[in-house]
Amino acid sequence: MASTPPHCSITATTKPYQNHQYPQNHFKNHRNHHHNNNRNQAHPQKFSLSKPPPSSSNATKHTTAAASAASASSARAPISQIPAPFPSLAPDFSGRRSTRFVSKMHLGRPKTTVNTRHTSVAEEVLQLALLNGQTSLENVLVSFESKLCGSDDYTFLLRELGNRGDHEKAIKCFQFAVRRERRKNEQGKLASAMISILGRLGKVELAMDIFETALREGYGNTVYAFSALISAYGRSGYYDEAIKVFDSMKNYGLKPNSVTYNAVIDACGKGGVEFKRVVEIFDEMLSGGVQPDRITFNSLLAVCSRGGLWEAAMNLFSEMVNRGIDRDIFTYNTLLDAVCKGGQMDLAFDIMVEMPANVLPNVVTYSTMIDGYAKAGRFNDALNLFNEMKFLGIGLDRVSYNTLLSIYAKLGRFEEALDICREMEGSGIRKDVVTYNALLGGYGKQGKYDEVTRLFDEMKAQRVSPNLLTYSTVIDVYSKGGLYEEAMDVFREFKRAGLKADVVLYSALIDALCKNGLVESAVSLLDDMTKEGIRPNVVTYNSIIDAFGRSTTSECLSDTGQISELQTKTSSLVIERGIEADATDGEDNRIIRIFGQLAAEKGGQAKKGCGVKQEILCILEVFQKMHELEIKPNVVTFSAILNACSRCDSFEDASMLLEELRLFDNQVYGVAHGLLMGYRENVWIQAQSLFDEVKSMDSSTASAFYNALTDMLWHFGQKRGAQLVVLEGKRRQVWENVWSNSCLDLHLMSSGAARAMVHAWLLNIRSIVFEGHELPKLLSILTGWGKHSKVVGDGALKRAVEALLTGMGAPFQLAKCNLGRFISNGPVVAAWLRESGTLKLLVLQDDRTHLENTRFQEISNLQTIPL
Repeated sequence: MASTPPHCSITATTKPYQNHQYPQNHFKNHRNHHHNNNRNQAHPQKFSLSKPPPSSSNATKHTTAAASAASASSARAPISQIPAPFPSLAPDFSGRRSTRFVSKMHLGRPKTTVNTRHTSVAEEVLQLALLNGQTSLENVLVSFESKLCGSDDYTFLLRELGNRGDHEKAIKCFQFAVRRERRKNEQGKLASAMISILGRLGKVELAMDIFETALREGYGNTVYAFSALISAYGRSGYYDEAIKVFDSMKNYGLKPNSVTYNAVIDACGKGGVEFKRVVEIFDEMLSGGVQPDRITFNSLLAVCSRGGLWEAAMNLFSEMVNRGIDRDIFTYNTLLDAVCKGGQMDLAFDIMVEMPANVLPNVVTYSTMIDGYAKAGRFNDALNLFNEMKFLGIGLDRVSYNTLLSIYAKLGRFEEALDICREMEGSGIRKDVVTYNALLGGYGKQGKYDEVTRLFDEMKAQRVSPNLLTYSTVIDVYSKGGLYEEAMDVFREFKRAGLKADVVLYSALIDALCKNGLVESAVSLLDDMTKEGIRPNVVTYNSIIDAFGRSTTSECLSDTGQISELQTKTSSLVIERGIEADATDGEDNRIIRIFGQLAAEKGGQAKKGCGVKQEILCILEVFQKMHELEIKPNVVTFSAILNACSRCDSFEDASMLLEELRLFDNQVYGVAHGLLMGYRENVWIQAQSLFDEVKSMDSSTASAFYNALTDMLWHFGQKRGAQLVVLEGKRRQVWENVWSNSCLDLHLMSSGAARAMVHAWLLNIRSIVFEGHELPKLLSILTGWGKHSKVVGDGALKRAVEALLTGMGAPFQLAKCNLGRFISNGPVVAAWLRESGTLKLLVLQDDRTHLENTRFQEISNLQTIPL
């Protein structure tokens, strides 16, 4: 779900809820904060990315969360060798910038440089200027020239005309004032004010013209003029130009001040400049003796927020405390955004708990937290915060409504989503493109294609223009649902709208091809995408890796709609060149042709085996390409590769693939390789670090990771290792409410994870029996109905569990009223568990072990493991 500009109430000076007293028992770990006013002194040391700055005892009280985050980060190994703490797919594929970058804006901050020394004459001139046109403005200014008090009055006129968006009158007034003013320093003040006003209005080219004229005529060579131009470029996203202007100041013998540094740091934040480069500017600021202020740190935090650099953000926050710099609502909101985007929701909650000692949370605070919980899959926590907002009387804005609506849509709770829509419209906020995108995505994931079509038509009837994300979502939904003709029609409409395909749309098309087995066509489309100058992202490559491992390479469809067999290519040809296309066919025709062929064939294309070795080479080639493009693999990539390993014909092929991938990332793939090879003792501590990283992911991504790793280990006979992994997932609550003494719920697990869990659960209830306790009268094992199978109730998971139970002679049978449920009588199961041969059946062993695993081998059975 994309983000929208904030509602005007966010920056209102009086919030309706500020009269409410926060209930003191509503927050946990509430801390008192004391500030030392003598701390605002020079700190010439450089800022550290790797560790938090030293803090005094008073600062420590306020930054408990920061200190704990820093210590945790040093104890944990990252999921990849690339420095960014966590991958961030959501902004790329969901079209969402974050929960509002309003945090990095300085709206509502008291103006420290507003000139109020204008005369009443200036106010009279302003009224006349507003009433008269541009042609009459010159006469008005001439008639009042003798009464206007120099640059103060003219600066007032410029600012007020700019506030009303009338840049043409402002420029005319500026030109008049500069001609009348003889003092260079006063002309420079006027020029700085005019450049700043044009920058706020987005008229950066006009601002540049004013700057160059001022420089040429000798009154623009001031720090303030340069700073104003840097800010103007930054506001419009031209960070390269902003940095060039900043660097050019030295050529004019000018020394940047705090305003200059704040402007260039803010420009870097808006332009997505790497944090390392921004820190270099910050270090230069400190070494030059220029002291940072709250605006400096808020801008630095905004850079961290954009990249989800939560550890660096916490360090910056600690530095603010050490320097005695007050934190405002924007400081906290931007910090929270960085921490939430880094997946550290528990830390974010602690920060929010501490806020009322300094500043009350506002609608942006809650929206940021709710969005963070939603992206982490913690929907109940998100809804609890929404209820807290209502309790405190905090009115929702457009972003809050859209975030809440998206949560209900993802949960499939469409009645409540529609209630939110009605409440939103009742408060005077119309549904926008973000609202519709959330509903389209939610209905699409539930397979409600008629509703998707209805909503898509409704938004156009309501004159809400679909954006790139809308078209990408609808095409993706239709493609995955097999509605290829509808997808082709939407793509044609997309082209008629004059929009250009981006990485999101290409990734959706490539994913659709991959899921239909047309891997080579997908690679060919990837080649077209890069030729168009569109950079693939990790989502794009994940689809192709998953497809290569899922099945043997498929055939590509010919122009006539018939299936033409393609010769198996080497991995280099597949990845670098793809399939040679007809030179007369453009990008759009290729996509439409693919959809047409999919519609004609309905996914019935023939497949041709290319050999497991070839598939492994293809996966390695894709991984190499990602490495070259500096595209960071994530946990989804890892899961796709593990799934590919599980489909390998031999242990040697799987181990070879993981061994090769260790060259790219020894930590992540070293864990998988070590567990596969039986070096569990050596890699288990490293595995714990990996599990810590996965814990921050949303529940579906985390469960996919555990399922893939366990499947691979089970497939190659490392069943004891598979069980330890799955129990680790249970301990970390990857699968909620997975078992009790009476029921084992497996429906979110893969076949390998489920079978490992069945053994562990039976050992657990065996320990209950041998402790002299009775089992519940009815025991159940739930596998689900097999919603992805052709026959309801005949899913692959059910068949795997049924074969396992039958093979062990476990006295469970299918329930007549529930085809995905195995049941048994408690006393019958207890009698079976007491049999002498049962324990040997239940205790799992690895096919490959090493002497290093002696500590694990001392555990003779899993009864002794606390479950």
